[in-house]
Amino acid sequence: MNIQKKKKIALVLSGGGVKAAAYHIGVCLALKEKGFVFAGGSKEWVQQKFPSGKDVPAADSKPTIRLYVGSSAGSFIASILASGRSIESLITAFQVGLGNSPSYNLPEHERLKPVGYRHIFHLNSKRMLSWLPESLLQKSSLTGGLEVFLKKGFKLNGLFNTNGMERYLRKYVLDENEFSRLGVELYIVATQLNHSRKSIFGPFLESTKTDTIKFIGYSKISEAVAASSALPPAFAPYPIKKPDGKIIYHYDGEIRDTLSTHVAVDNGADLVIASYSMQPYHYSPEVGSLHTYGMPAIVNQALYQVLEQKVAKHILFQKQKKDTYTAVKKSCEEMNLATDEKNKILKLIKENLDFKPEVDYIYIAPRAQNYEMFFADHFSLNPTILEKIVRIGFKSGLQVLRDYC
Repeated sequence: MNIQKKKKIALVLSGGGVKAAAYHIGVCLALKEKGFVFAGGSKEWVQQKFPSGKDVPAADSKPTIRLYVGSSAGSFIASILASGRSIESLITAFQVGLGNSPSYNLPEHERLKPVGYRHIFHLNSKRMLSWLPESLLQKSSLTGGLEVFLKKGFKLNGLFNTNGMERYLRKYVLDENEFSRLGVELYIVATQLNHSRKSIFGPFLESTKTDTIKFIGYSKISEAVAASSALPPAFAPYPIKKPDGKIIYHYDGEIRDTLSTHVAVDNGADLVIASYSMQPYHYSPEVGSLHTYGMPAIVNQALYQVLEQKVAKHILFQKQKKDTYTAVKKSCEEMNLATDEKNKILKLIKENLDFKPEVDYIYIAPRAQNYEMFFADHFSLNPTILEKIVRIGFKSGLQVLRDYC
């Protein structure tokens, strides 16, 4: 694969809480180290700052990311990069927000407002009374069993909401809060609460839907990120208002589909760089068996195994499609088929498998042996922990990218 010849490079960032965000930051630092450029900002700014095509001499051209797909925590990072903010400004915002000295001496106009717990954990105060089970106010529901007790008794839809995150992005980060006003493409993935569809927010001229996907063009970027990041049960579903006034509730974008690389491909990317952080624990003598760590570690492992399996199946399926196409193409050439006949067969393969031979993928994930990543808290802003995770992301990125550039 020749990265320099790629026409449209996309960055896809998955979810996983603050831990995933820190990992993605490390991956982005690795991409920058390898010469990648993150385009972002308004249309006018991108045209001026990140010219493309014939406007750039071949000697000066660098692999530039111009399409971003984010889900859950990945949507937060993707929106910041697409807005034209640097990865260094985001690191500084976290460091200063936690009371530490910044690693980068940025000019005033490049600095972001410090990020703290209050921007991530906004108390769901309007629903807090629902924490009291109805059974304490009325008659007991225990006669129907524990599940009935929980369903009927507890009406709290989340301890926190993502209003603080939405406000932070809208007020302090996004100079352009409309998808269509950006000079790059940004797509945010969320899941509809009251349907089996996932929603893709982006610069769509009109909103359309299929049986499995709704394409939404009317939401603000900050609202889409808030919806995508509403991970249950910690965060309440986020309401998105349609132009007709109807409210559609959304929650975490990873629930319906993990690692939505197809969004990048469907919108013309021919190189998709995907970063995901949910890697199950593999036995290490230093740590031992997870059964000694209690339910939190076991539940975490179960969740990671489910999500990692979905990603692994996706990667395998892409490989199988490519191998099938390559094998058929080789057979056609060995049989000396006429060009027209060969092209007809290859066209059928592409259409039936939904395969685009020009598209390449680079997947970046933690090593299974990296147990520090597994045991790290998903929502901790502890600077020591975050620094370790950023370093893990950086090393993961460099290790994978050295095979390509």
